Amino acid sequence: MNKLYIIKIGGNVLDDEKSLKTFLKDFASIQAPKILIHGGGKIATKLGEQLGIESNYIKGRRITDAATLDLVTMVYGGLVNKQIVAQLQALHCNALGLTGADGNMIKAIKRPVREVDFGFVGDITAESVNSTLLYFLLKQNIIPVFAPLTHADGSILNTNADTIASVLAISLSKHFDTRLIFCFEKTGVLRDVKKEDSVITNLNKITYEKLLKEGCFHDGILPKLENAFTAIHSGVKEVLIGEHTNLLANTGYETKGTLITLS
Repeated sequence: MNKLYIIKIGGNVLDDEKSLKTFLKDFASIQAPKILIHGGGKIATKLGEQLGIESNYIKGRRITDAATLDLVTMVYGGLVNKQIVAQLQALHCNALGLTGADGNMIKAIKRPVREVDFGFVGDITAESVNSTLLYFLLKQNIIPVFAPLTHADGSILNTNADTIASVLAISLSKHFDTRLIFCFEKTGVLRDVKKEDSVITNLNKITYEKLLKEGCFHDGILPKLENAFTAIHSGVKEVLIGEHTNLLANTGYETKGTLITLS
């Protein structure tokens, strides 16, 4: 099968113009089918503060009330997505900006209220993805760029970008030899978040659960790890978590960062 790279970008990379420019140049140079999924939480938080909209998180996941939904729809689906697409076009990369609502690409269900009411948040599975249309776009050498938004019953829903990346990878693994890459500002998954040289180069489920009980993982890294293991257990061949500056190494034979494996 052909190789497919599904790459998620977020964190401080999106906030830094120079870092984003370098990343997008590397992304555009990948000579293989590829999909980009972006976050934008920090940008949304900053603009929300200017508009008087407070950001609330539980275990690294944003609570999305009605005002926050309007905010993230504008920031993720508009500002961030279209800026990225425009920059990729300048790099001769024929990108197409998408939310899950466009072409019914990713249909969700609104998350039920359990211990926490996350508000207008979408839950998705691999069956949520319109993989037929997505496969067609990739075959036409179009590069989908997804904002972290899905839809259900006529409403946009905020959906974790790491989850979208994982679900897309699972859905398309039947068509492609898929490598899922989570790019951010850290060198990989750290045993000690204060020490950049404490990268865990290989991480399996047993080690992950042991370190989780020891309190090694916090906040934003948890959704990445949860989604990485979901992908690995659902047919995705490889998952890498690492620094955005190592993107080209991680789309070649060399890998830098944390490699997620079954055992």
